[in-house]
Amino acid sequence: MYSLCIANKNYSSWSLRPWLLMQQLSIPFVERLFPFGSCSFRDFSPSGRVPCLSDDGLAVWDSLAIAEYLAERHAGVWPVKRVARAWARSAAAEMHAGFAVLRQRCGMNCGVKIRLHEFPDDLRQDILRIDELWTEGLVRFGGPYLAGSEFTAADAFFAPVAFRVRSYDLALGATAAGYAERLLALPAMQRWHADALREPWRDPDHEAEIRQYGALIEDLRAAAMPPAPDPTLDVSPPLRK
Repeated sequence: MYSLCIANKNYSSWSLRPWLLMQQLSIPFVERLFPFGSCSFRDFSPSGRVPCLSDDGLAVWDSLAIAEYLAERHAGVWPVKRVARAWARSAAAEMHAGFAVLRQRCGMNCGVKIRLHEFPDDLRQDILRIDELWTEGLVRFGGPYLAGSEFTAADAFFAPVAFRVRSYDLALGATAAGYAERLLALPAMQRWHADALREPWRDPDHEAEIRQYGALIEDLRAAAMPPAPDPTLDVSPPLRK
């Protein structure tokens, strides 16, 4: 069985991508959660970063590499039709490599509501591009997902943005806003969010981002404690569609 190493569900947008993809496609895996600061991620990941997928001792790191590895072994990771598949791959790659200002100023923090101190033009441009891209996919391929009727890796790669939309109250057009709500309503997304709220760990660097770029107006998370010295192990099966 696959083993997926991830970090805090409250913060780790990169971890969410393969976790959600595998949940939505009903690909069984063992979840191994290592809170930030609890250990060296180099102990299990060649890059020293999460996520990292282990398949019978073979390590596959980076969320995009994991998606492509799974696509070689499981149907549904990418759309079947060539045009939709090309668009979905392009959109996922754009998310993987771009939107630097959105990442910096609106880091994923599932359990809080934040009011940004300022909303500079480069952040507005990132939000406008998200709106444009989501709307294009939904209209062009008919929805309810970005590349058509089925959830694919393209949706998994943009799922962390849906949490950002809620945490930072980011304004989107009606079509894109409706898509963000559909992502947040997925049972797997709700489970991730519930797990994030229960986490007691706080990572100083991620928490500092809130203070740097915004004001905390609501915190729904469990009482804080330092990072755990040892990782937790969750062997629960993935949710079914």
